[in-house]
Amino acid sequence: MPPTSPTPVNRDEAPVRERGDACPGALRLHAADDGRLARLRLPAGLLTYRQAEALATAAERLGDGRLDITSRGNVQLRGLGESCGGELAELLYEAGLLPSERHERVRNVVASPLAGLDGIPRADVRLWARELDALLCASEAATALSGRFLFALDDGRGDVAALGADVTLLAQPDGTAALHTGANGSGLRVSAGDAPRAALLAAESFLTVAAASGSGAWRVRELPAGHGLDAAVTTALATAGIATEPVAEYGAEYATEPEAEYRAEYGADVARPEAGPPVPGPIHSPDGTVALSVYAPLGRLSVAQWRLLLSAGERGTNDRTLRVTPWRGVIVPGLDPATAHDLLDRLRTAGLITDPHSPWHNVGACTGRPGCAKALTDVRADAAGAVTATGPSGLPAARPGDLPVYWSGCARRCGHPQGSWVDVVATGEGGYDISVRGHLLRATTGPELAEAVATARKPTTARTTPVTR
Repeated sequence: MPPTSPTPVNRDEAPVRERGDACPGALRLHAADDGRLARLRLPAGLLTYRQAEALATAAERLGDGRLDITSRGNVQLRGLGESCGGELAELLYEAGLLPSERHERVRNVVASPLAGLDGIPRADVRLWARELDALLCASEAATALSGRFLFALDDGRGDVAALGADVTLLAQPDGTAALHTGANGSGLRVSAGDAPRAALLAAESFLTVAAASGSGAWRVRELPAGHGLDAAVTTALATAGIATEPVAEYGAEYATEPEAEYRAEYGADVARPEAGPPVPGPIHSPDGTVALSVYAPLGRLSVAQWRLLLSAGERGTNDRTLRVTPWRGVIVPGLDPATAHDLLDRLRTAGLITDPHSPWHNVGACTGRPGCAKALTDVRADAAGAVTATGPSGLPAARPGDLPVYWSGCARRCGHPQGSWVDVVATGEGGYDISVRGHLLRATTGPELAEAVATARKPTTARTTPVTR
């Protein structure tokens, strides 16, 4: 699919924030109902095998023996003890996972996870990510960013550009980069070499504009109308000697036959689809190696499953890294083809999602009970029950075009996906509201719940179902 501008975010005007950002980190642990929670930022989702083993050790020794993958490609450890903070920090420092204590919560950087792996010649956003991370950690001003502020580095395929980031770098066909802030469809063209520095300057400009507005905004979308961020970014880049020129939104000249078919089927008013998440299964690379794309059921892996991903390092891998994705998956690159097939089979047997037709694919859930006090029910159990139920009451295998499903324990919808998804929200007393793009139907737990979710996943449902509040 053609590269796209960042997906606009629909919202009501945000209220003025009057409290500080309490977003958890690796050093600032959050008190949850199931123990302390640590959230470790992984710029571009990159982990060496040594670092991944350190996380397994921390989960096993200090936590509940599991690792959660977040919607930003970060890793959470849960069930931590009250007094484990010092030991956890030491483990992370030794593994090189905390390059700057003061910046550890602001290193929110997602990047196209298949960059350089699938034979599509685009920018190597991993280089952008490493440079941006170093610039962030060297910036005094950046310490004031919220733990929710997000950078997206898209290699031009339009995958992470759709995640609603605050600052997006989108690789252009001519080798330059387009810099976007928030939902701004147009952008500024900068050279590829200047792209990471431009992204940091955009973030620092946001801080200046947010402070002047008095809104206490944590995200670009929370700035009041007429905030002037675009002008501030343009001025900052010019002052820094970074040459820019306007970049218009991608238009009809980028239309392709698949896009035309999509619009013909679903209507001309439907937004052009971006490149989706990596498909589960093998990915053949130009150098003759194979990368494996796998997903964690409901975003959670046991230490044993995590270490099985690392077993590739013992079997002739050429690239001793993992790439954690913002869709709660993991890419294992650089495998010998003979090794890859065997490992994929072992990962499937261990319960990971390795097939795009798995009923678990594109099904997510928040923590729910008992880990979260705000949750109205154990949504993970209900989601798992819908997936594993047999007969007509169970969710069928995923099909091309099916919408993602996300189960939330309350109206906050923590960790929900971007774009369109089947929104399954607990309402209390065993009930759920199911909606897609504002179209709502009600269902209760039981056999009819999974059937209602399955119906809502069909791409045509969102266009034909009236609101039934």
